[in-house]
Parts: sequence; C-alpha cells; structure tokens
Amino acid sequence: MNTTTVATKRRRGLLGMAPLALTGLAIVVFWLLMTLFGPSLAPHDAAGIVDPDVFGDISWRFPLGTDYLGRDMLSRILCGARYTVALALVAALLASGAGTVLGLVAAAAGGALDAGLSRALDALISIPSKMFALMMVASFGSSVPLLIATAAISFMPGAYRIARSLAVNVQAMDYVQAARARGERMRYITVREILPNILRPVLADFGLRFVFTVLLLSGLSFLSLGVQPPDADWGSLVRENIGGLSEGAPAVLMPALAIATLTIGVNLLIDNLRGKGRQGNGKRG
Repeated sequence: MNTTTVATKRRRGLLGMAPLALTGLAIVVFWLLMTLFGPSLAPHDAAGIVDPDVFGDISWRFPLGTDYLGRDMLSRILCGARYTVALALVAALLASGAGTVLGLVAAAAGGALDAGLSRALDALISIPSKMFALMMVASFGSSVPLLIATAAISFMPGAYRIARSLAVNVQAMDYVQAARARGERMRYITVREILPNILRPVLADFGLRFVFTVLLLSGLSFLSLGVQPPDADWGSLVRENIGGLSEGAPAVLMPALAIATLTIGVNLLIDNLRGKGRQGNGKRG
C-alpha cells in the first residue's frame, strides 16, 4: 500500500466517506429528523402569537427571533420542515422512480417505443419547470397533491434521460451480452444486470432532483402559489416576513438559511456519490 493510498484513507472517516460528505450527510439526516419530530420539538405553538414585539431579535426565549405577527420563528421553521422536506422528497422519489423505470423500459425495448417515449418527454422537458408549475396552479388551484404531482412531472423527463443513457451504455457491456447469450429474459437482464450498475449515478441524480424540487416548491410558496395558510413551508415563511428585510430581521434570514443548509448538505453528499460512481465504472454490481 503506497503513501498516497494511506493518506487518502486517513482523510476518510466513518463509512469510508470524505469529511465533506459526512458533513452533508449530517445536515441531511438532521433535517430529515426535524421533518419527523420537528413539530413535537417546537418550543411554542407555531401559529400562536407569543411576543408583542414583531420582527424581534434573537434571544434566549426566541433563538431565531419572532415574525411579523410576533410568532416564534424556531417553532415555525421546525413545523415548516415537514412541508418543505417531505413534499420535495415525495415528489423527487416519484420523478426519479418513474423516470428510471421508463428509461430502463425504453433502453431495453428500443425501436418505436424508445423513440416515442423519448420524443414525448423531450417535448415535456422543453417547458421550464416554473412555467409549467404556474400553468398547473392557475388551472387547478394550489393543493399539496397538485404541488407534488407538478414537481414530479416537471423533473421526470430529466431522470428518464439520465437512466436511459446509462442503461444504453451498460447494455453494451460483456456481462450483459453474456446474459443474452445464455437466453436470459429481458426482465432478468434489466433488473439483475443493468439496474445495479446504474444505481449509484441514479441516486446521485435523485439528490439533484430533490434539490431542484425544494427550490421549485419554495419559489412557488414565495409567490403565494405553494403551500397555503394556515400551513407554511420555508418559502412562504420568507414571503410573509419580507417586510422585515430592510430591518435585517432574523425572521427573513432564518428560513432562507434553512433552505440553503439543506441544499448545500444534499450537494455535499451527492459529490461523494459521484466520486464513488466514477471509481466503480465498468465493474459489475
């Protein structure tokens, strides 16, 4: 074992991950836990006016200040995590799951089915996600199921293109050709030979879809088209407290900081997955 290899292993911590990747994992796990347990950990009622001082500064009683009505921002951010993270996670899972399945089917079938799916999803991906979301909300109104469906449909074509291109490349590998020569069925080849070898880059792409979904839903909420009162996600928390921007109120900065930490954490984790994916390229999974 040479000196470079030893130094590289020393720089890696728990689970064989680099320190930055561990930092990203810690941030992501923290916000996932807050999604599950945040409302029960909130020190105050998220909808209750607990202080007469609006846009209050950070204090021991209110660690993140108060909002434009005198509500505790820490409690509102903890409760808002359930909408921001959970909605984005469900939408990203639907987008990546459906896109990956369709990509595998298109790569395995080829011919007219591949061409038809690719052209249909190319037409869909040509519509900007924010414009598509605005059209959907204007047509059907804003609701949680609609927001999830809109985000999933918006980002599914990108997941499809990634999965299809990876599957087409893997199909040319020797072990796939050997499976075909053995007479294996297409379902076996797709599930047992192709899918395991594209899983890591697909997971990395899922992380990107999740970040895009968080930003899309937060942007819609900032425009008053996302999660509707009395519920609130982080985007709507920024919008409703925008009046405190000129005062530098924590109520404006803290929800934006929550969005930033979540996206940065996911990106740090994705970078680690990408690195491992390049090292394992061409190996049978």
